[in-house]
Amino acid sequence: MMDIEIQFVNMDTSESFDTYARKKLNKLNNKYESIIRAQVYIKKENDPKGLGHICDIELSLSGPRIFASSNEKNYELALKNTIGDLEDQLEKRKGKIKPYL
Repeated sequence: MMDIEIQFVNMDTSESFDTYARKKLNKLNNKYESIIRAQVYIKKENDPKGLGHICDIELSLSGPRIFASSNEKNYELALKNTIGDLEDQLEKRKGKIKPYL
């Protein structure tokens, strides 16, 4: 089971978003068991384009850490895109790591 740490930066904590993010990250962990820890940072920034909902995620696993970030019009979309980017990186890494028998 991976350790999940969610921090809301310069904004109020959202219990419902916390639960939603943990559910999504646990799905990722079920697919990639090498993940040890996920650090999630949810931020709000003023953005003239209507974006400004930022989700940064850093995954710790054996080998170098993996990081992805998204800036979207809502937090759910930012989380979804960030996890999608992480999944792409995990797939690339999975192809490089050969299990030794």
